[in-house]
Amino acid sequence: MTFTVHPVPSMGAEDVLVGPDGTVWSGTEDGAIWALDPATGSTRRIADTGGRPLGIELLPGGHLLVCDASRGLLDVDPASGAVTVLLDAERGLPMRFCNNAAVAADGTIWFSDSSRHYGVDQWKDDFVQDTRTGRLLRRDPDGTVTTVLDGLAFANGVALAADESYVCVAETRGRTVVRLWLTGPRAGERDLLASDLPGYPDNISRGSDGLIWVTIASPVDGLVERLGSAPLALRKVVTKIPEAMQPKPKQTIRVQAYDDSGRRVHDLDIDHPGYHMVTGVREHDGKVWMGSLHEPAVAVYDPA
Repeated sequence: MTFTVHPVPSMGAEDVLVGPDGTVWSGTEDGAIWALDPATGSTRRIADTGGRPLGIELLPGGHLLVCDASRGLLDVDPASGAVTVLLDAERGLPMRFCNNAAVAADGTIWFSDSSRHYGVDQWKDDFVQDTRTGRLLRRDPDGTVTTVLDGLAFANGVALAADESYVCVAETRGRTVVRLWLTGPRAGERDLLASDLPGYPDNISRGSDGLIWVTIASPVDGLVERLGSAPLALRKVVTKIPEAMQPKPKQTIRVQAYDDSGRRVHDLDIDHPGYHMVTGVREHDGKVWMGSLHEPAVAVYDPA
């Protein structure tokens, strides 16, 4: 069993994606998209989004789909570095907080918009105020965009079942993973794949093992939970006090995995002094790769 940290040249390698050839991709707060060679630990900058890249997925044909919190859904060519905007507004309104996505076999994109009120630089405001204005949206291959779930408590990670029978989205503030059934007798129904999580989920993904992997970015914060039932005016006041006095994510490394029945299969709670706040996860061939909103690095857990 090993836990290895791979540095990248910039801060905030928030999500992580493993390509078919083993290349590991991540985006950082300066707008860069990085390709990491796990064998050598070397990195190369392959693109600049001009914004703040968060979730990264593969598109049919080998391009990268990047959820840029500032610019929307982007198509990035890893060979040339060309960046194409696929969607930056919905019904004429700019997207405030494009966060994470999952791509179906036919190219349909399911993606989250965390808040109608606050962008990535003010994520704590939405989190503490619990605005419940997050959304899950679908972009069809012809470009049509539909909001499929609304009123989510900070919509975050998105994942599709292996057979694409359902799509799920993490509600960070709600500590749940909401599921929407797409096919079969339950098509159109909404339920919970996971609830009462031991902390606040961030990105989620389907692993090569078919499980839905969920990051626990921070354990439950008692103050934040108590604020949830406080008047909105008080919640707004809390976000205006000095940063040093606001609730902070606890330093932890934790990811979980769930099967289609909602059974928890794995719960990795790792103690490592040089890494914390896991916000991205990707299981690939038995190894679990992780990204972090606050670290200039990605990490990998190898149980072998």
